[in-house]
Amino acid sequence: MPLTVCTSGLTRRCNSPVRAADSPSSLMTPSHRGKATSAATPSDALKDEYGNLDASGQTYVVPHFTTESGATMRDVEVRYNTFGRLNEARDNVMVVCHALTGNARLDTWWSSLLGPGQAFDTDKYFVVCANILGSCYGTTGPMSRDPATGQVYGPRFPHVTIRDTVRLHMRMLKEAVGVRSVASVVGGSMGGMQALEWAFLGLSGGGSPGAEAGESGESFVKSAVVIACGARHTAWQIGISETQRQAIYADPNWQGGAFDPAAPPVQGLAVARQIAMFSYRTSHGFENKFGRARAEDGRYEVRRYLEYQGQKFLSRFDALTYVRLTEKMDSHDVGRDRGGVDAALRSLRIPVLVVGIDSDVLYPLHEQEEMAGLIPMGELKVVQSRNGHDAFLLEQQQVGGAIAQFLRKHQL
Repeated sequence: MPLTVCTSGLTRRCNSPVRAADSPSSLMTPSHRGKATSAATPSDALKDEYGNLDASGQTYVVPHFTTESGATMRDVEVRYNTFGRLNEARDNVMVVCHALTGNARLDTWWSSLLGPGQAFDTDKYFVVCANILGSCYGTTGPMSRDPATGQVYGPRFPHVTIRDTVRLHMRMLKEAVGVRSVASVVGGSMGGMQALEWAFLGLSGGGSPGAEAGESGESFVKSAVVIACGARHTAWQIGISETQRQAIYADPNWQGGAFDPAAPPVQGLAVARQIAMFSYRTSHGFENKFGRARAEDGRYEVRRYLEYQGQKFLSRFDALTYVRLTEKMDSHDVGRDRGGVDAALRSLRIPVLVVGIDSDVLYPLHEQEEMAGLIPMGELKVVQSRNGHDAFLLEQQQVGGAIAQFLRKHQL
């Protein structure tokens, strides 16, 4: 049966094997119960490009899932949204992967790329976006209830990897939707890391342990678009993540992750978000927006902005989820168990578009240049922007144009 998308972005399906959950245990409405220092909204603030997110969509339940670390999880819920129609051959599929604090509502954060005639052409492709394992937007995460105990996982939630998420999502596509092949996988930042793993795990039989690049069989994934990330997390990126985690650990309410839900470590999480904002933008962007301007109360405007962003983040995320997801990003290494990064990238045999941003300080352009140079069918596109890492969300015209051109070139 074809799959359809409602105008609201929510999906419905007839005769599907999906197990819908009216009150899914992994659906946490992100809201803090504590209070951090208040901050007024700066009129000229650089905005949070994700804004306020929701966890709406369909849910597929995977009865048993074993992580790379060897932990076996029961009844893992995967929240996802679809756009467009699945063709009879079940091969017009495009997978779009979200970043660290994103969700499956692709239509709210890459909206200009989605729709008829756009890069994610819903007249041509059946577009799927799923929430990552360990998140707080519908897919099972630390704030979900463990079916084995009936209690919230909390700090007992297994340490999961980028590769785990891709294996889980691949199972969902095959088991819930019956997809036979994927035309392209696209993602930016943490989503780009997932897109890379899709390229490796996407051989026929992909998603099961051992299905790696270099094995015989037709590729389940035909192409990939990897935006604003590297082939592995470097010491620079791990250090930035660790600094944010240390801010959370320093909050006395952290309690090793087993914090009281009525008194979460909101101060630490707010500071962690403030630190992250520097890595997402550029010195030029901050100087252009704020300079040395002060508010009426004497605070520098840049301080007001950071306090505002930290406070705002508390309305849609929790500290434990943030810690675990940043650790998950640090696990990113396509060379793990594949003979190292260089050997792994040289083994890819599908077209891969690598998109870098000339002002990205978090994932510097040289990382994308090196990656594209090692992939046999790799192509490099550089986005020109003063917005730093967040240009993958902000420069949608450039990003969408590069994706569309790549898909046309390879007749995907």
